[in-house]
Amino acid sequence: MKQRIITALILAPLAVLAIFELSFPYFLLVLAAVTVIGFWEWAQFTGSKSRYLAMIPTLIAFAVSYIVIPSDIMSMNIVATEHLFMLVIATIWWIVASGLAITYPRSTVTWEDSKLSRQLFGMLTLIPFFWSIVLLRAQDISANPYYGGKLVLFVCLIVWAADSGAYFAGKSFGKRKMAPKVSPNKTIEGLLGGIVTAFIVGLGANHFFELSFSSTGTMMLIMAVTVVISVLGDLVESMFKRVAGIKDSSNIIPGHGGMLDRIDSLTAAFPVFTLLYFTL
Repeated sequence: MKQRIITALILAPLAVLAIFELSFPYFLLVLAAVTVIGFWEWAQFTGSKSRYLAMIPTLIAFAVSYIVIPSDIMSMNIVATEHLFMLVIATIWWIVASGLAITYPRSTVTWEDSKLSRQLFGMLTLIPFFWSIVLLRAQDISANPYYGGKLVLFVCLIVWAADSGAYFAGKSFGKRKMAPKVSPNKTIEGLLGGIVTAFIVGLGANHFFELSFSSTGTMMLIMAVTVVISVLGDLVESMFKRVAGIKDSSNIIPGHGGMLDRIDSLTAAFPVFTLLYFTL
């Protein structure tokens, strides 16, 4: 626990600095590096004998996304049809993936023996994660360079708050398991505690950041959906690790495991939040 706390105290300020202080091109490079590390860790979930070969299809799909999705800074200020399509597909994936996690292990008969399915799942998890963060970071960047950074940090804060709130509420009041075959420690009571904590942190952050939502009710709805899907996103990665027979996605972050272990909730939260933010 001590090592986890020390690592978190180092990584959190670095993440905030990257969000607000890096120029947009350098921010893209850092985020792309995080995503590629995610590809590397996901490769072990595919069942392939070679992780290098397993990464190739995902890297190709990532490169193609740069060609298909408008990615210059001016285009990113306007949510195009391609952006919305990508976000809708990602949201559908997370609904389906959540169902797979909740019904585990029965659901594994549909995909466990398919390397192609596992490859596709990685693409649907990590590529929209990258683009949704980029879309948020680019918002109003010409008139207000920090506004997009505030949006990105807002999502991180409510997800982190939900994770902490769920942990303590689950420890204190947890009885009804969400998906005992995947993660025995996650409970309905923990989820509710996480939502309440996220609301408190989100309302405070929104007041401080002065973000633009159509109404307070809409913001609360977006936060609630984002938090629920983030918790389910954590379950989804736990499911894939169980099927692959591994505890952590890697050991590159002392006390925290791998990159996917740290961003699993965010990979689900960002695409869903971004879609709702731009459509509600």
